[in-house]
Amino acid sequence: MTLQITIPAVPSEADREAVLAPLREYNAAQAGDPQLRPVAILLTNENGAPVGGLWGKIAYDWLFVELLAVPQAHRGHNYGTSLMQEAERQARAHSCLGIWLDTYAFQARGFYEKLGFTVFGTLEDHPKGSRRFFLQKRF
Repeated sequence: MTLQITIPAVPSEADREAVLAPLREYNAAQAGDPQLRPVAILLTNENGAPVGGLWGKIAYDWLFVELLAVPQAHRGHNYGTSLMQEAERQARAHSCLGIWLDTYAFQARGFYEKLGFTVFGTLEDHPKGSRRFFLQKRF
């Protein structure tokens, strides 16, 4: 069977899954089942509606923080710290070795470093003229 390269005009979730399925299969064969577990720690308003929070996943013994957002009007009130502390509690409760994440130079590197994270990688010119940092906190 011959394969060809195709570029969909609007990539779909099914397209993503078609790429992810053989990757999952290969990774599981090499490193075992990642035991993927989504993590959501939400900030909610007085009506209980989510307005921000933390989104991540636990896989291969590490918690990856994909998203962390505190509404602008509520920054400086330790919500970000509280979210990260809860993420650490969740990670430890699931026997993780640590937490990793990435952030841009114009975002929160200093915030994460104050929480004990260290830089393990830097991507220059992402976006152009800036940097993206990869940080970890090993327990």
